Amino acid sequence: MVVIRLQRKGKPHQPYYRVVAIEKARGATGKPIEVLGSYNPRVETQGKKVEVDKTRYEYWIGVGAQPSETVRSLVKAAFKVKAAAAK
Repeated sequence: MVVIRLQRKGKPHQPYYRVVAIEKARGATGKPIEVLGSYNPRVETQGKKVEVDKTRYEYWIGVGAQPSETVRSLVKAAFKVKAAAAK
Protein backbone atom coordinates (compact mmCIF):
# COMPACT_ATOMS: atom_id res chain seq x y z
CA MET A 1 0.00 0.00 0.00
CA VAL A 2 1.31 3.44 -0.94
CA VAL A 3 0.94 6.35 1.46
CA ILE A 4 1.72 10.05 1.13
CA ARG A 5 3.51 11.35 4.20
CA LEU A 6 6.18 13.71 5.45
CA GLN A 7 9.82 12.63 5.55
CA ARG A 8 12.00 14.68 7.89
CA LYS A 9 15.21 16.21 6.62
CA GLY A 10 17.40 19.04 7.85
CA LYS A 11 19.68 19.67 10.75
CA PRO A 12 18.84 19.22 14.44
CA HIS A 13 16.45 21.97 15.57
CA GLN A 14 16.04 23.07 11.92
CA PRO A 15 13.37 20.75 10.52
CA TYR A 16 12.58 20.54 6.84
CA TYR A 17 10.20 17.97 5.39
CA ARG A 18 9.66 16.34 2.02
CA VAL A 19 6.18 15.25 0.94
CA VAL A 20 6.72 11.75 -0.43
CA ALA A 21 4.81 8.84 -1.91
CA ILE A 22 6.24 5.77 -0.20
CA GLU A 23 5.36 2.18 0.61
CA LYS A 24 3.71 2.01 4.03
CA ALA A 25 6.04 -0.75 5.21
CA ARG A 26 9.19 1.33 4.66
CA GLY A 27 10.73 3.13 7.58
CA ALA A 28 10.83 6.85 8.22
CA THR A 29 14.11 7.21 6.33
CA GLY A 30 13.30 4.70 3.58
CA LYS A 31 13.66 5.46 -0.10
CA PRO A 32 10.45 7.03 -1.45
CA ILE A 33 8.80 6.09 -4.72
CA GLU A 34 8.48 9.79 -5.61
CA VAL A 35 9.09 13.16 -3.96
CA LEU A 36 5.96 15.27 -4.43
CA GLY A 37 7.04 18.46 -2.73
CA SER A 38 8.32 20.04 0.45
CA TYR A 39 7.20 21.61 3.72
CA ASN A 40 9.33 24.15 5.58
CA PRO A 41 7.67 25.09 8.89
CA ARG A 42 10.26 27.81 9.58
CA VAL A 43 9.21 30.03 6.66
CA GLU A 44 7.10 33.04 7.65
CA THR A 45 4.96 33.31 4.49
CA GLN A 46 2.05 30.87 4.39
CA GLY A 47 2.23 30.44 0.61
CA LYS A 48 5.90 29.39 0.74
CA LYS A 49 5.62 26.84 3.58
CA VAL A 50 4.16 24.03 1.50
CA GLU A 51 5.06 23.40 -2.13
CA VAL A 52 3.46 20.35 -3.73
CA ASP A 53 3.17 19.27 -7.36
CA LYS A 54 -0.62 19.27 -7.61
CA THR A 55 -0.86 17.01 -10.67
CA ARG A 56 1.39 14.32 -9.15
CA TYR A 57 -0.42 14.55 -5.79
CA GLU A 58 -3.78 14.07 -7.50
CA TYR A 59 -2.35 11.19 -9.55
CA TRP A 60 -1.27 9.31 -6.44
CA ILE A 61 -4.63 9.95 -4.75
CA GLY A 62 -6.31 8.65 -7.92
CA VAL A 63 -4.40 5.37 -7.86
CA GLY A 64 -5.27 4.73 -4.22
CA ALA A 65 -2.49 6.29 -2.14
CA GLN A 66 -3.63 7.39 1.32
CA PRO A 67 -2.33 10.76 2.59
CA SER A 68 -1.58 11.17 6.28
CA GLU A 69 -3.82 13.57 8.21
CA THR A 70 -0.98 16.11 8.42
CA VAL A 71 -0.26 16.00 4.69
CA ARG A 72 -3.97 16.22 3.88
CA SER A 73 -4.42 19.38 5.96
CA LEU A 74 -1.17 21.00 4.72
CA VAL A 75 -1.97 20.35 1.06
CA LYS A 76 -5.55 21.54 1.45
CA ALA A 77 -4.34 24.81 3.00
CA ALA A 78 -1.62 25.23 0.35
CA PHE A 79 -4.03 24.77 -2.55
CA LYS A 80 -6.47 27.20 -0.91
CA VAL A 81 -3.75 29.88 -0.53
CA LYS A 82 -2.56 29.44 -4.13
CA ALA A 83 -6.15 29.62 -5.45
CA ALA A 84 -6.75 32.83 -3.52
CA ALA A 85 -3.50 34.32 -4.81
CA ALA A 86 -4.45 33.50 -8.41
CA LYS A 87 -7.66 35.56 -8.19
